Amino acid sequence: MNNEKVEYWLDLAEYDLKTAEVMLKGRRYLYVGFMCHQVIEKTLKACSWYFLGKEPEFTHSLSRLLRSSGIDKKIFSEHIELLDILEPMNIEAHYPIQKEKLLHSLTRKRCKELLKKTKEFYLWIKTMLL
Repeated sequence: MNNEKVEYWLDLAEYDLKTAEVMLKGRRYLYVGFMCHQVIEKTLKACSWYFLGKEPEFTHSLSRLLRSSGIDKKIFSEHIELLDILEPMNIEAHYPIQKEKLLHSLTRKRCKELLKKTKEFYLWIKTMLL
């Protein structure tokens, strides 16, 4: 385990979590989803350092990071469901091929729920790592 690297990734994740909250207040729903993805991505990268003591895989795929982070056997089904929802939001925010469809699905209510679940997942993992 490398505490400095774990804290580095968790600090980035927390910054992104606060950014997601700002995006929600500003009604920038596409970016709420994107930032929630970023929070989970960076949290999983912290897990790689904590559980495996190594550099995380260079990917934005939450499912790949989960499998390679050392935490995949410790999480619950609701966490998997959240990752499945957030997985495409990184690509769609960068390359919004179906931007209108995605924006239609990212209502204020849904974004609030995604943000709540993302924050819970982040805090749950953070308590394990620190």
